[in-house]
Amino acid sequence: MNKKFAAAVSGGAVLMLVLSGCGGEDDGQKKTDAWAKKVCDAWGPQLKKIESSNVDIKRVATESSKPEEVQQTDSAAFQVMSEAYKSMGTALTGAGVPPVKGGEETQNAAVQGFAATSKGYADLKVKMDALDVKDQTKFAEGLKDVAGGLEAATQGGKQALDKLKTGGLDKAMNGQPGCQVQTTTAG
Repeated sequence: MNKKFAAAVSGGAVLMLVLSGCGGEDDGQKKTDAWAKKVCDAWGPQLKKIESSNVDIKRVATESSKPEEVQQTDSAAFQVMSEAYKSMGTALTGAGVPPVKGGEETQNAAVQGFAATSKGYADLKVKMDALDVKDQTKFAEGLKDVAGGLEAATQGGKQALDKLKTGGLDKAMNGQPGCQVQTTTAG
């Protein structure tokens, strides 16, 4: 039961790795690079919070943790993730319209995607908090329901990253240290 949950949560970690990687510098993109720096400088701490939360969730899912500990850890992690994705959307807005064709549309769609993921994690926190930790069977069933909601919760963020990528911003963002995530995931 807990291993399935850990596997599902790993999908959330993959979401943030989409923008990480190697990026070359293109001299003709100074404005885009400056915009990406603003965004990524704000995103860096949020990405670290998300990664740390994923590590915590996996830890209690793979150990023989008591339902109370799983509930408390996951609930706290979902709260952190919800706030982090909201902050990422706010950072996109604060950086201004990206200097690319269709920049305003790209920005709006990405902000909406991060808002949807923020809400998705807030909803998962509510579900997690409502689980009955005194009844192992009910808790296990509820945990499966929460794990099943992870894919839907991360959908908006995935769409946001896809929109930024198709908007031509991925190269500029990949070159920024704040948008690069060190993975500590176990196979």
